[in-house]
Amino acid sequence: MNIYVDFDDCLCETARYFSTLADELFGQNIPYEKIKYFNLQQSFSLNDEQYELLMIEGHKPEILLSYDETPGATATINSWINKGHDVKIITGRPFSAFEASREWLNEHGLEHVNLFCLNKYGRDNFIKGSTFSLELEDYYKMHFDYAVEDSPAAFKFFNHLPKLKVMVFDRPWNQECELPSQNYKRCFDWKMISEIVG
Repeated sequence: MNIYVDFDDCLCETARYFSTLADELFGQNIPYEKIKYFNLQQSFSLNDEQYELLMIEGHKPEILLSYDETPGATATINSWINKGHDVKIITGRPFSAFEASREWLNEHGLEHVNLFCLNKYGRDNFIKGSTFSLELEDYYKMHFDYAVEDSPAAFKFFNHLPKLKVMVFDRPWNQECELPSQNYKRCFDWKMISEIVG
């Protein structure tokens, strides 16, 4: 089987760090549990300049390497690989974050997983001249049987795969969203995800 896995807030606890960072930089005390929107600019009530600074700081290599693993992610993904499944990490991070992201995966025992940077969210605004290692036209040629994703803004990238089973990693910013179809299932941890894929 072919499995798509998002990086931030599926593999690692990115938003928890950004919650702390927004407080440190701007005095915006929004706990992780209160992050209502995937759009952090909206969640933290930041202007464009503040949001750009937040994203630049949060994408520094030493910061990307510091993110905590989401419990169970590595063990589950490696169990899939050991069963012969093809796992691809498809992240919305810009290619400038690739090296640190690859290093994070290697350090967490995921050195055999392919990593692709796809421009999911039009984030060229915070790192000028951003490039991505995967173009949309090439992404749409890929086939997946399962996907692990937390962002409602990314669901549109699954429309071309009507049989795809999407496991929506439960996060505060997606709890009020309506799931697009019966193929989408809310999952509360990697144990539940593992049980679905088998």
